[in-house]
Amino acid sequence: MPEAAVPLAPPPGLGPVPSAACSIDPVVELVFSRWTTPILWTLHTFGRQRFVELQRSIGTITPKVLTQRLRQLERDGLVVRTHHAEVPPRVEYEISDLGRSLAPIFATLAEWSHTHLALIEQARESFDATPARRPATVP
Repeated sequence: MPEAAVPLAPPPGLGPVPSAACSIDPVVELVFSRWTTPILWTLHTFGRQRFVELQRSIGTITPKVLTQRLRQLERDGLVVRTHHAEVPPRVEYEISDLGRSLAPIFATLAEWSHTHLALIEQARESFDATPARRPATVP
């Protein structure tokens, strides 16, 4: 039985409640954690891969972290793990249909990044070049 919707209004006199402030927070946490995006991007771009291939494609991820993230992504339904009963055993990972449904989001983010990253760098350079503000002196 589905739970009743909980109103997102904060208690009177308080600002927004962080966990309820944004309805996409659970998705952002799930999809944009440190290694999830590179894993999903790689599987989407290059297709089915064995563990070592995936690790090499991503680069700096450790085997322990890759194992943890793949298990979580499999649990979340974003990655499919296929075990082939061979000698030696072979395991392959691929993005699921649910994971593939994130492709338009990643494409939009890639386009946004291409369009705006230089502006962000300019803003950072401008900010860093501004002399530090000194606290007001008290007479």
